[in-house]
Amino acid sequence: MASVQRLVLDVLKPHQPNALEFARAIAALGEGYRVDIHVIEVDEQTETLQVAIEGDRLDFERISSTINENGASLHSIDEVSVVGN
Repeated sequence: MASVQRLVLDVLKPHQPNALEFARAIAALGEGYRVDIHVIEVDEQTETLQVAIEGDRLDFERISSTINENGASLHSIDEVSVVGN
């Protein structure tokens, strides 16, 4: 089965949790997950983020659930890298 190695996601989230806490929550999902967040836009109540996640065998379903559990919404998958076995 092919494994996801990199995802770049467009995410809209409230100001809390902050970007650091949000990144830590995603990184904690898997050993060796690397999470880079770029804040694209900030308004009174939300932040638009570009979230890049790298690692072996990224679990998209768990990542998506964690995004939702933190009050954010996934707008799109902007980039994906998959490696076949």
